[in-house]
Amino acid sequence: MKKGIIGRKLGMTQIFDEKGNVIPVTVIEAGPCVVAQVKTVETDGYNALQLGFGEIKSKHINKPEAGHFAKSKIENKKHLREFRLDSIEGVKVGDEIKADVFAAGENVDIQGISKGKGFQGVIKRHGQHRGPMGHGSMYHRRPGSMGATSTPGRVFKGKKLPGHMGRVLVTIQNLDIVRVDMDKNVILVKGSVPGAKGAILKIKSSVKAN
Repeated sequence: MKKGIIGRKLGMTQIFDEKGNVIPVTVIEAGPCVVAQVKTVETDGYNALQLGFGEIKSKHINKPEAGHFAKSKIENKKHLREFRLDSIEGVKVGDEIKADVFAAGENVDIQGISKGKGFQGVIKRHGQHRGPMGHGSMYHRRPGSMGATSTPGRVFKGKKLPGHMGRVLVTIQNLDIVRVDMDKNVILVKGSVPGAKGAILKIKSSVKAN
C-alpha cells in the first residue's frame, strides 16, 4: 500500500461530469489526520503509520491512551488506525495528513463497519426462496430441511440459518475518486461505501488498481 487516511462518511449525493452524465458519489470527510506513531522494520518488523482522527476530551480516554498521546506529544484523538505502507520515508510523528493525499482519478479501497440489520431470516440474510403462499402449504419463510434424522443426528456446520446480519467489517475495492475538495476537506468517491452516515472509514490505495 502506498498511502492512506481516516475518513468519516457524510452521506451520498450526485454530481455531473463534463458531458452532463450523473455520477452518484459518497461524500467523505478525509482527515485532517495526525501521525501518532511511526513503525519501522528495525523497531516493529514492518513499515506502518498510526494515524489519529477526531477530537476527544481527556476525561474520555484511559491511562494507556493518554500515555500514548503524551509520548507522541500530540493532542488526544478519538480514532486510531494503522496503515501498513511500502515506504514511510520523510514522515515523522506529528505530521498532518489531509484530503489532498489523494487526487481525482485515483482508485482506493475503503473499509468500514456495515449497517447492522438485527436478527434476520434466511430469505433476507442468505437470499433463499420462500415456499408457496397458499394456506395449505404450511411452508412459507422457514429455513428448510435440517438434514438426515438418526444419521448423523445433527445439523452440519455451515448450514445457512437465521441469525444476526450486518455490522461486520467490509472492504469495497477499486472505487474511483471523482473529486477532492480541499476547501471543505472532503473526497467524493463514485458509488457507495460501507456503513451509515457518520461511520469511520479507512481509505487506502487500491491493491488491485489498473
